[in-house]
Amino acid sequence: MWLDDAYFKEKQLRLDTDAPRAALAYRVSTKGQVDHDDIPMQKIDCRKFAQKQGWRVVKEVAEKGVSGSKVSASKRDAIQQLKEEAANGEFDILLVYMFDRLGRIESETPFVLEWFVQHGIQMWSTHEGQQKIETHGDKLMNYIRFWQAAGESEKTSIRTRDRIRQIVSSGHYTGGFVCYGYQLVDQGRRNKRDKPVMDLVINEEEAVWVRELFYKVVHEGASGCALAEILNNRGLRTRAGAKFQSSNILRIIRHEGYTGYIITKNARSEYIPELQIIDQDTFEKANDIISRRSAKTAQDRRIAHTSQNPTLLAGIVYCAHCGAKMSGFMHTDRYKLADGSIREKVQPKYNCFQRGQRNKGGRDCDGQALYLAERVDAIVLKIVEEVFEKIRDTPYSQVAENRISARVEPAKDKTCSSGEKDKSRPARLGTL
Repeated sequence: MWLDDAYFKEKQLRLDTDAPRAALAYRVSTKGQVDHDDIPMQKIDCRKFAQKQGWRVVKEVAEKGVSGSKVSASKRDAIQQLKEEAANGEFDILLVYMFDRLGRIESETPFVLEWFVQHGIQMWSTHEGQQKIETHGDKLMNYIRFWQAAGESEKTSIRTRDRIRQIVSSGHYTGGFVCYGYQLVDQGRRNKRDKPVMDLVINEEEAVWVRELFYKVVHEGASGCALAEILNNRGLRTRAGAKFQSSNILRIIRHEGYTGYIITKNARSEYIPELQIIDQDTFEKANDIISRRSAKTAQDRRIAHTSQNPTLLAGIVYCAHCGAKMSGFMHTDRYKLADGSIREKVQPKYNCFQRGQRNKGGRDCDGQALYLAERVDAIVLKIVEEVFEKIRDTPYSQVAENRISARVEPAKDKTCSSGEKDKSRPARLGTL
């Protein structure tokens, strides 16, 4: 009955217009709690409590699927909205089901509650009554309450992780992304709430091309790009409906679950023959190949690349404003002459990548979009010439002596570390 808005509004109309104004706030951490009517339960309790106290409910705010222990109040729209309206004097009382609905961060939430009290808002819970902040003892009790709530949240998290480990160790699926080659089916298993639970089984149609991917890596040395192109040409798509990329292929090759295991972040099942798509030997060979290939690729990146680009610094020059790599290309400038004709001039320029991506979600860059390569290259060449001039003007013997000194001095310091260095004997550098 209390969930019926018409009934509740009728009850509210009977209240005196001078009655205290109350805002009701509800929160649940997961969407599953919404499905199990956790929000309606809080709403019924808060509405009944407000009606019993004779308060006029002027606002109701609900947060669904928001963790009070992980999400800061500064990032919760409901809390920020309530703060703004409290500062504007739009309500007198903030009522929650329990105070941990405000949050469970012990270093933050006590001060959220205290903020409302300091701004003239009475803080009430249907189960814990009013929280006042009038004495030092009140502040301490306020902090202890949320310290306990944070502890309960941590214990719940530990129990959840342990339970997931137990379920996975027993060879059962616990939710999350379903890898290619598998599907979920209802095999009649039910949980403690007597709800059907899905189990992981092999999807034979997808398993065929998963085996093919491993075969092509091991026996043909196929790359991730080549394999992605093969799948895309067959009309296959990722779970999200996008085309395959090499990164998707690498994740498949590296997923050890194909050898007959259910693997999550914190748990691993025993070997389950019914879930094996790839044998252990094939899996290890495929991963050895892509690992060696990745190492070679990383090494190749350190080798200087040849380029047909007309600019001097293509690929090695960076924007001083945002730090993004700059590319070199031939840019066409168009000029309108006095007679109305258009003149074109093609010349090499450098372009800041982030500046070009600013309208596509890239980070801000307050530098120029384009730099004339002729000017930039000239500056760099001038500095290089100055460096070589210094090297050329330095006598060869001095260069040699400096180089030897750089090697001798550290050894000399080491031998003299137990006492003061003998300055009476000159260092003999020897000859080249």
